[in-house]
Amino acid sequence: MEDNEDPATGGDKTRDPQEDRFRLHMVTWNVATADPPADLSSLLHLNSPGSPDLYIIGLQEVYSGPVRFVTDTLFDDPWSHLLTSALAPKNYVKVSSIRMQGLLLLIFSKLEHLSFIRDIKETYTRTGVFGYWGNKGGVSIRLSFYGHLLCFLNCHLAAHMQFASERVDEFEHIVETQSFECEKAPRILDHRLVFWFGDLNFRIQDHEMHFVRSCIHNQTYDLLWSKDQLNLMKSEVRVLQEFEEGALNFQPTYKFDVNSNDYDSRTLKTWFALNGKKRKPAWTDRILWRLTPHNRPPLEPEEDEDFPLKVRQDLYTSLMEYSISDHKPVVGLFTLELRKMFHTPLVSLQPEGEWTADIDALLLYKPLQSFQSSPWDWIGLYQVGFSSIRDYITYTWVKDGEVALNDQEIQVYMGKDGIPVRGGECVLGYFSGVHQCIVGVSEPFKVQESKAAVEAALADDFINGWDQRWK
Repeated sequence: MEDNEDPATGGDKTRDPQEDRFRLHMVTWNVATADPPADLSSLLHLNSPGSPDLYIIGLQEVYSGPVRFVTDTLFDDPWSHLLTSALAPKNYVKVSSIRMQGLLLLIFSKLEHLSFIRDIKETYTRTGVFGYWGNKGGVSIRLSFYGHLLCFLNCHLAAHMQFASERVDEFEHIVETQSFECEKAPRILDHRLVFWFGDLNFRIQDHEMHFVRSCIHNQTYDLLWSKDQLNLMKSEVRVLQEFEEGALNFQPTYKFDVNSNDYDSRTLKTWFALNGKKRKPAWTDRILWRLTPHNRPPLEPEEDEDFPLKVRQDLYTSLMEYSISDHKPVVGLFTLELRKMFHTPLVSLQPEGEWTADIDALLLYKPLQSFQSSPWDWIGLYQVGFSSIRDYITYTWVKDGEVALNDQEIQVYMGKDGIPVRGGECVLGYFSGVHQCIVGVSEPFKVQESKAAVEAALADDFINGWDQRWK
């Protein structure tokens, strides 16, 4: 072992601490059943310097009419499709997603982190109509990121001013009843870090409409914070006190006239139809986080000392330029400072020899750590810039395709039928049936055009050239 090698992780003790800083880009948006706008660049900060390591996007009120919902179960809904299309060219891969009626949660990762995101689980809880309807509730995804247990919870809670206590009850019900098939962190609050976000529907109480709008106009938002229901409920409910939130130094995000930046301006006739009241502006759309409190030791006591984890919020704001909904989207940028619990993927992969659709191909994989394999492990061939784990060109079952085996390296063949005849830049990914995720990705390599494709191209050139002579 080298002098500068960490015996616990196999990592370099002299490494730059910057390597252990990861940027999270979080979005929550109640889209009010609208289809997505054509351009999401501003929402995702695609033209900003630097790029996030993870995108976590929570939407509420995604349109879920009967025909659309059935279609969306077979194909990506329009929001998922557009988000994936925007991020895939930037080398982001959709790690996981979950949808419950109008609630949608998606997580995207840079390709370089894909092999270090493991133990991914998703679940949901309905709270609408006595727990039988999914228009309200929570969807969550939990995962291990370089060994640190993270959970992301996207909620849409009960509406209307008078139901603040019901919103807290719903949140507590979701947190207490959601469970994952995970020994280390079976419940939400067992995780090292929890992000809670969504249309939480807390309102600004007591203050009259004129005062609220005056504060918004003068940007004296701090005069409203003391009457924000979520802040008020924190003084009464212990679990809420464990969650942190950045300062609300942006306009309340609800309720706007659609296709404008004007707050609720309904006509007198509409006011009477709705009990004579306009909707008072409020910060209904929020992003909060919770690190394991110091008075509650983590499930692994050595984690705090040996593998510290810190969270810093770098930005918390709303985006006024989007007006397709009566809510404005909220963006939170975070930096995670953590010590990686491991520095190598579970397996390494590389192609063997030339790859072309003319012959069966060989690849080599090597376990880098001890892990449980299964008959359901497979290796996929992906184009560079692939958008999700299921976006493979072709695949082979590991156990079925093994042709040579020794103590260190294993050869596997992949049938030529699925290899693209036109070739291209590709990578290999090893999918673990036990971990239900990719645990190793190869370096990019070139798949050559097949002889048949080359001959067909030459024939086309000859025919086109002949046609031009006769014209």
